[in-house]
Amino acid sequence: MTEKSKGHIAILATNLIFGLNNPLTKSLLSEDHIDAYALTYFRFIGSCAVFWLASLIFKTPKASKKDVLLLCLASIFGVICNQMLFVVGLNSTTPVNASIIVSLTPVLTMIFASIFIKEPITFKKFIGVCFGLGGALLLILTSSSSSIKTNNASAIGIIFCFVSGISYALYLTMFQKLIKRNHPITIMKWMFLIGTIAVLPITYSHVKAVPYDTLSTMTYLKILYVVLVATFLTYLLIPIGQNRLRPTTLSMYNYIQPIVTTTVAIIIGMDIFTIYKLIACLSVFLGVYIVNKSKSKAQIIDQHKAKETLKQIIKK
Repeated sequence: MTEKSKGHIAILATNLIFGLNNPLTKSLLSEDHIDAYALTYFRFIGSCAVFWLASLIFKTPKASKKDVLLLCLASIFGVICNQMLFVVGLNSTTPVNASIIVSLTPVLTMIFASIFIKEPITFKKFIGVCFGLGGALLLILTSSSSSIKTNNASAIGIIFCFVSGISYALYLTMFQKLIKRNHPITIMKWMFLIGTIAVLPITYSHVKAVPYDTLSTMTYLKILYVVLVATFLTYLLIPIGQNRLRPTTLSMYNYIQPIVTTTVAIIIGMDIFTIYKLIACLSVFLGVYIVNKSKSKAQIIDQHKAKETLKQIIKK
């Protein structure tokens, strides 16, 4: 298996898990007497503990002092703003609105990648992103859940989800070199430690107010899934993808999330299969394929050098 294939598998698995996690998180927030702030802190402190334990068991390499400082900054974009703002936003708006906003992340990533790491916006990459975005929106808007009235959806919730998407796109593009020179567990143990400390003053009263004695076993199992699978495992896999894939390709896998959510809804009878959903899914996968096949900055540079070399040979 090639390194690139490992990256694709890691980020595909991540988004499959996120797709399952979205409806589960919404059920926790709406039915189980846990608010967005408390759930976010459970994710942070639980994952922080598991990552530090894993670093001791597997004796992962230490990060330099300079990299620890950079990881503090990366934590703001990749963990604190991304996770906290999205959960708070999801609590304040509908899942449909949140899904539409999240679908903009690959577009934002493509733009930021061109600014920060000079990754070219080629015609093929642009078309691929458009195919993926169009498929995701078609899937979201033709699902039965889209018929839910959104008149009462909070504008603040939509803004929070959008800022969360911007934050994640910045994380994918600004910290590539940092991610490549450190072990995934080393990266995440510091990022989640910083996140846990940073959000404690905001979340403390909410965590304290949770009626722990009245929570059901199913609720605790949901929280365990959110912490161990949807946070620890996914954030362990994300750096593997970051090390092997370009930021835009990485973010294109976000479009898998609405496919998973819709598939689950169809299986449990909350939605129905239609030709529009098939077209949407094919459009998403086509978009991912096209972006993956588009030329990277390195490939374009090599191609330009080859042309210049050929010209010099011809002149001689």
